[in-house]
Amino acid sequence: MRLKDNVTIITGGGQGLGRAYALRFCSEGAKIVIAEINFENAKKVEQEIIDMGGEALAIKTDVSKEEDTMVMAQKTMERFGKIDTLINNASIYYGLESKPLEYISVDEWDRSYDVNVKGSWLSIKAVSPHMKSANKGCIINISSGTWLVGIPMLLNYATSKAAILGMVRCVSREFGPFNIRINAITPGFVSTEASKSIKGTPPDTFDVIKAQTALGRNESEDDVVGTAVFLASEDAAFITGQNIVVDGGWHLY
Repeated sequence: MRLKDNVTIITGGGQGLGRAYALRFCSEGAKIVIAEINFENAKKVEQEIIDMGGEALAIKTDVSKEEDTMVMAQKTMERFGKIDTLINNASIYYGLESKPLEYISVDEWDRSYDVNVKGSWLSIKAVSPHMKSANKGCIINISSGTWLVGIPMLLNYATSKAAILGMVRCVSREFGPFNIRINAITPGFVSTEASKSIKGTPPDTFDVIKAQTALGRNESEDDVVGTAVFLASEDAAFITGQNIVVDGGWHLY
């Protein structure tokens, strides 16, 4: 087990890729905190992990609210006594609408940035005192291939996911003296229910992306989670401030 007794907080861990991170990290020996706005989903994943023989804690968390992220960190410390890893996975993605930028409302724009950018910052802010006290920690920001490929009609989402890469570079320098590493993963267009829920995308989207991908297939959740395990493990102990693109070569098209 590469992550035995590693206490890992996963924001947005109740479904999709977040759930996949939770289950895989559990299989590697980690203790999982599912910080999720949909508490019912969080409890389901918590039970899945318990059924696997692991330890888990579901916490209702809206990452755009500072008080929620502080409670997230506090409850994790009360239950497990430490925080080793934070995966900033929560984002506004499910049910996203593809539309020209002039039709994106201010509310839609603000909500994307509140969760995807501010939520990542607030989550880091909440766990950082505990990681600094331990002189050790790992933070993984989940970005998106939408900015890398330059996908049109998703400007609010794509630019917010580009912003958290700047966060990675700045925080890596600030937190380096405390032995806290921060990196990003940029997946491609992963085949999940959330991806399929995006409004306004052509029905053949996955076929088109498959044809554009160097490895000749669509990306699955399993393709991404292994990279997160690596970044959280001791194998990546000297890696920080980096962005790892996991898209099968889609962005090379």
